[in-house]
Amino acid sequence: MPSLTSIPLATTTDCCTPVLGEVMSPPAAEALATSLKALADPTRLRLVSLVAAGEGQEACVCDLTEPVGLSQPTVSHHLKVLVDAGILAREQRGRWAYYRLVPDTLSELARLITPE
Repeated sequence: MPSLTSIPLATTTDCCTPVLGEVMSPPAAEALATSLKALADPTRLRLVSLVAAGEGQEACVCDLTEPVGLSQPTVSHHLKVLVDAGILAREQRGRWAYYRLVPDTLSELARLITPE
């Protein structure tokens, strides 16, 4: 049996890579997590896709209920989550609410999770 002095010890440089890039701050990580949680739902992803595919990248809530097969209150709840996460913006036009993509939000989310 070898003695303890003959067993090579690993140094921290053998197993730890130094941090060379910017590390996300706790508030930035919290904000990103909120946005990703909002998108981590199949219905919400479909709603974002429907809005993005609409003319001018906007859609009326009245045009979003049938494609996702949910009631208007349920769709409105999902849209509120997306608005609160900063992914969609809401504008009231008379009786109807219209939703549009917030410019560059999705590309910014992608940039934050893509290694450089």
